[in-house]
Amino acid sequence: MEWNEKAVARLRELWLQGLSTAEIGRHLNVTKNAVVGKVHRLGLEGRPSPIRKPRVKNSKEEADLKQNSKPSEKEIKPSKTGQDQYIKQARSEKKNDLKNRLTDKIKKPKIEFVAIEETPKKRPYTECCWPIGDPGTKGFHFCGAPAIPGKPYCLEHIQIAYVKLRDRKNNAA
Repeated sequence: MEWNEKAVARLRELWLQGLSTAEIGRHLNVTKNAVVGKVHRLGLEGRPSPIRKPRVKNSKEEADLKQNSKPSEKEIKPSKTGQDQYIKQARSEKKNDLKNRLTDKIKKPKIEFVAIEETPKKRPYTECCWPIGDPGTKGFHFCGAPAIPGKPYCLEHIQIAYVKLRDRKNNAA
């Protein structure tokens, strides 16, 4: 697939909307691996794995955590300098900060679907797709002879590509 400016702009837009690589691939008519590769090459911001979801504590674990984290009244001694007030404020700020971080992770972005104006061209199997030459050189091309219906190659190249197992054994001996 050739990534033109329009496709790259669309990729960036869909990536920022938070769509999965498979969904972006469907929109752009490419594989999700093509999307992953291009995102990596563009240096777009990575996202957390959808497979490894953050662990949610059950109510029993939360109760144990609260019970173990709260110091008893005997342990808290009033201070003449006002440090106890400072400690209470710091604890409440820490608790609020944790709540904010958790809600930020849970928020899902709005998904906006837009019709694709231009789809990448797919090679039709009306011509032989047998590669000739080195793909890295200017002389690289495909055979181009009329393809056999239902196959991507012409008759000559089908005989090379589709060799029966017993024919391989006879040639090896």
